[in-house]
Amino acid sequence: MATTTSTRSGTRRSTTAGDGRRAPSRARSGGDGRSGNGRSHALSPEPVLDRMGVEIQPFGRLRSLPIGLSDEVRGKSCELLNQILADTTILYALYKKHHWLVAGPTFYQLHLLFDKHAEEQLELVDLLAERVQSLGGIAVGDPRHAAELTKIERPPHGAGEVAAMITRVLGGHETIIGETRDAIDATDESKDWGSNDLLMSDVLRRNELQVWFLAEHLVDVPLIDDSNG
Repeated sequence: MATTTSTRSGTRRSTTAGDGRRAPSRARSGGDGRSGNGRSHALSPEPVLDRMGVEIQPFGRLRSLPIGLSDEVRGKSCELLNQILADTTILYALYKKHHWLVAGPTFYQLHLLFDKHAEEQLELVDLLAERVQSLGGIAVGDPRHAAELTKIERPPHGAGEVAAMITRVLGGHETIIGETRDAIDATDESKDWGSNDLLMSDVLRRNELQVWFLAEHLVDVPLIDDSNG
């Protein structure tokens, strides 16, 4: 026969029955939804939608990560990378805008090219953001934040001529390339080789290659020279 004893907390513990079997005992969380400490903790299938939480790491503040770089170096690298990240985010959006709005005889070629370049810029966005995070910083992750930080000129809301679209995108590339070259020098001096490699191998070379592909569309050369015909 099982017996129960009262404890100081008011819960009841079972003892072993005479036949060696353990008698049923109350779980720590009772059927009334109360936890072991007596506080109500009712379960519900409803989603909790009002828990916005608090900001645990403000933008511009670093976490301590053991990667062999000082706080000063990591902070400066994050600042440089976030500026390039913000401009790359805007350049990506600019490419998508022109991808949708381009028109004229070269529509098909540029429609595809703008989209290809946009996807490549999006890859750079991810690489830059992850580098900032790996340095202990906070990456620019909201397009509205990027719009506040960008140095790329804002385009008109409507559609423009093809040449104007290409020229505007080339201006965005030039801004990013200039920032990237400055950041390469800074990270070389600070020995932040991880950021330096990303900036040189991925960001700089990708932007320079895209500039070449775009600039060739502005060369005014006829398909067929019939001047000697």
